[in-house]
Amino acid sequence: MYVTDDGEEIFVIDSHLHLWDASEENITHEGGEQFIQCFYDYHTGFTPEEKQWSLDEYRQYGADRMADDLFGNAAVDMGIFQPTYLNDFYAEGFNTIGDNAELAERYPERFVLNGRFDPRDGEAGMRELERQKEEYDIQGVKLYTAEWNGDSKGWRLDSEESFEFLEKCSELGIENIHPHKGPTIRPLNRDAFDVADVDDAATSFPELNFVVEHVGLPRLDDFCWIAAQEPNVYGGLAVAAPLAVHRPRKFGEIMGELLFWLGEDRLLFGSDYALWNPDWLVETFMEAELTDEQQEEYGVDFGLETKRKILGENAAELYDIDIEAKKEQFRSDDVTEDFGLADHYADAAGTGPAPADD
Repeated sequence: MYVTDDGEEIFVIDSHLHLWDASEENITHEGGEQFIQCFYDYHTGFTPEEKQWSLDEYRQYGADRMADDLFGNAAVDMGIFQPTYLNDFYAEGFNTIGDNAELAERYPERFVLNGRFDPRDGEAGMRELERQKEEYDIQGVKLYTAEWNGDSKGWRLDSEESFEFLEKCSELGIENIHPHKGPTIRPLNRDAFDVADVDDAATSFPELNFVVEHVGLPRLDDFCWIAAQEPNVYGGLAVAAPLAVHRPRKFGEIMGELLFWLGEDRLLFGSDYALWNPDWLVETFMEAELTDEQQEEYGVDFGLETKRKILGENAAELYDIDIEAKKEQFRSDDVTEDFGLADHYADAAGTGPAPADD
């Protein structure tokens, strides 16, 4: 829970998390090494120097480290896992639903566990999607359209095969579709992350919510024009938020465009952990402002209530999370007990310390 200097409490849902394994033992293709090195370049390029990790710990940090980074200092209250398999690069996958379930099952009240699909997997992929729903009751899927699969180096969200999987999502009640549509990662194909295929998919499946991760960067204009006409298109701010550190004016420009075209109700905060830690990132986001010139140009609000929505309330709306009920629950859940947060959540609930166990 983020608490402002004025005592305002903001419930934080980090909508973009991974528990990955890029250890050298898990890499089976040179692309796996290129991928994690590229991730690490993003990490060191935007993370404050005193917060940077070594490459060794970045490769495979483990569930305990992740829990501590998310909850140890109450940086976030809940998180949404977004798996990225990359089976062509990693023997056991880079970040699978099974990997993420390790923490989600330990702290089920704190995590939303999303799945994934790849339409190139055909009937086997369809059965796997059904298994994920049956076993984990997933509410969303993360889609990586530039992932390699045999001879293929990408797929489109608006393809006939993809539509079959989106139809299955609708049938199963998997309502939140999270396509990665942002910067490329070495050695993947930049064009396979193009945002254009979101348009027809969103139009064809109005009952689904398309949370476009990384807001289409570097194709922000394309994304905004699509989202402006498609009310079921949302923007995930992972990758955009760290720009507030070294490129605050650029960050203000991005937020101004997004708030102008989408409004404050269709944007979701995400740290992209472990690319970046949410502790300093939430703080940076809260302190960020639009310049006077940007405020005049865009005519949008980027104040406390807007930030409150982006940091938690919008994700809560998509995933049916009752924030007030969660605040009460977190007074005495396992995370609160493990990390000594009873006073923190007692204040948030406004009811005093949690009762002692008999």
